[in-house]
Amino acid sequence: MKNSQLYKGSLTTIIMKLLEENGRMYGYEITQKVKLITAGELNITEGALYPALHRLEADGHLDVEVEKVDNRLRKYYKLTESGQKETVNRLSELEDFIKNMQSLMGNRDLKLGY
Repeated sequence: MKNSQLYKGSLTTIIMKLLEENGRMYGYEITQKVKLITAGELNITEGALYPALHRLEADGHLDVEVEKVDNRLRKYYKLTESGQKETVNRLSELEDFIKNMQSLMGNRDLKLGY
């Protein structure tokens, strides 16, 4: 993941949004989807992804399904009902944050007297 607190603070929201859109996904699939959507600008590392997935699961926001694929076990993650509700809340909060930041950045010249 890019070395930015802004991205790190949004990781769970990113994961939840992708799961909302795609139904269920496995870890590597999530990392590749983020890379594709951001044209390679954002790379989520396993060291960031899996702790976030485990936290979401522990909080009751994710269900995990294990399937055998090509003789390997693969964990698929999907949102629970509470996870779906939490996704709506997080996306709403993120939209509000973005609007506020855009307002602040748009008014930067006025506040600084430039």
